[in-house]
Amino acid sequence: MRNGTTIPSTVDDTRSGVSRRTLLGGSAAAAGATVAGLAAAQPAAAAPGSTSDLLKHLPPVGQIPRRSRLVDYEVSELIVLLRARKVTSVELTEAYLDRIARLNGPFEVYGDNGGYNAFVRIDRDGALAQAAAADRRLRTDRKAPPLCGIPFGIKDSIAIKGLEAKNGTHAYDGNLSHRDATLVARLRDQGAVIIGHTIASAFSGTIAGTFAGNAWKPRFIPGGSSQGSGVATAARLAAATIGEETGGSIIMPSAANGASAIKPSLGLVSTGGVMPLSPGYDVVGPIARSIRDASLVLAAILGPDPAPDPLTLSAPHPFPALPLAARNGRRPLTGTTIGIPQTDWMTRGGTGVAPAETYDGDYRAAFERFKAELVALGATVKEFPGLDVTVPENDPYFRTNERLPLPDGSVVSPATAVLSPNRYEIRYWQAVQAFAESHPANAEALTRQFGDFARATAAAGAIPTAVRDEGERRRRTLQANYQRALDEAGVDFMLVLPIGAQIGPRFGGTQLRNYRSFYQLPNALTWPMVTFPIGYDSTEGLPINAAFWGPRFSEPALIQAALDYQDRHPQHHRAAPPDPVFPPPQQAGRLAPVEETVPPELSNDPLVAEGAWS
Repeated sequence: MRNGTTIPSTVDDTRSGVSRRTLLGGSAAAAGATVAGLAAAQPAAAAPGSTSDLLKHLPPVGQIPRRSRLVDYEVSELIVLLRARKVTSVELTEAYLDRIARLNGPFEVYGDNGGYNAFVRIDRDGALAQAAAADRRLRTDRKAPPLCGIPFGIKDSIAIKGLEAKNGTHAYDGNLSHRDATLVARLRDQGAVIIGHTIASAFSGTIAGTFAGNAWKPRFIPGGSSQGSGVATAARLAAATIGEETGGSIIMPSAANGASAIKPSLGLVSTGGVMPLSPGYDVVGPIARSIRDASLVLAAILGPDPAPDPLTLSAPHPFPALPLAARNGRRPLTGTTIGIPQTDWMTRGGTGVAPAETYDGDYRAAFERFKAELVALGATVKEFPGLDVTVPENDPYFRTNERLPLPDGSVVSPATAVLSPNRYEIRYWQAVQAFAESHPANAEALTRQFGDFARATAAAGAIPTAVRDEGERRRRTLQANYQRALDEAGVDFMLVLPIGAQIGPRFGGTQLRNYRSFYQLPNALTWPMVTFPIGYDSTEGLPINAAFWGPRFSEPALIQAALDYQDRHPQHHRAAPPDPVFPPPQQAGRLAPVEETVPPELSNDPLVAEGAWS
């Protein structure tokens, strides 16, 4: 075994332990997808600027438009209203809890529960107590942090002290968190109200999802794997939520539900206390109704967290202040060049067909209108090749068919050479095995998911350092090649549609009819994305989202451009879905949980998806 530091596990079985190297550990949560609350949270990093500076970027109370319902106000507006005593956190939290009681359906159901099923468990009493404490803080502390009193939902793979974290499956029943994840601790330091866990896809395993109902039409897919986080925000069950992504898990549910979200660069936000899938790809980020709200949340949770997540040391510190307001003038995007990569292939049409040519009628119309709106705001929007990762000389890491030889004569892909040792170093399979042994009723399901724990551990541990280094070198080469493609075209960042056709039904049909073939590429590159709604389709009224993405730590530029757009075109992100009529609880109770069947091409696991491409 490689050298490591032993730290106590937080599963109920106190005999088990986990290990991680000090050079890695991007998920140091439960070394393996077992515990979500492994590492004690570090002190919160302050949001850029003081509270008074931040409030200068928010509208005065007199300029906040009157909403028909309390739950329709955006986070940025609620911050002002709470400080002006126009509303209390208790009133706000009760409004969300009442909607959860009316629309969510029964808890702890990984399947169709007859309601939205956005929240898989809540802490009602705890949330109300937190809200009351926030109100006291707001009354007595003129410098109370920005998010004080704001209700949040947290993905089911992230530790909330005192709650189980199950990562979308009863195979983790009993996985009680004894500490908050770092980002949850930072939200609590802000005075935020933690409502509970939003439902995740089973083992955070799919970009489609069936457990939750889409916020706009519950019979359609919610996206995955942060499906509950995408639904809860759009359906007005929480003011904002936190999602986690390894490959599409924030972007896809946000796009499916018309939310505004930020998938951060690797290392910007700590994954300490998050159940890992692929350390080195895993990131956590905000899902909200506006990019301004998402930026506020990201500012509160970013920052170094070296003990649980040394990858946070790779981000600039202090990180540049994140934008919170649109720029003035008719053409705020003047000087910005946005590129549309023509080789960012979609699944419909495939390699060789320009992405926009594959969009269905509504998506194509929204895309063309959106481009024109960006140009009207001063941006230069142009098509450029991008980097075709199906061309071998462009991509020696992500999509390559090349394999690296091992001493025993077998071979591994470059991505396996990177990700398997990362998992080995956090004792990924050993931790799952330890949990299974301490919870025998769960062992069969965990073995079915993870296979032979000992064999997987041995295979990952047998990858030599030289092979791993070659994999990392190839990953850096891919990053450099993609950056060169942007530089040669004079592109600041890129524009894509994550989904190119109306999403499908949860059951009995094609769940995703057209989407980015290489949805995991930004995670392989470590680059950020933001996504936000730009329209709605003409038949079902389902949202259509665009996404900006670009080089690592380019969040300020992506966020600013999205802010400028949403300020001039607010009708898309402020639209609210109609409340659905669900069957009576006695009928919903007859619905049996259904296991999610995940075809490899929809997997969030980069090594599973890689097998589908091969």
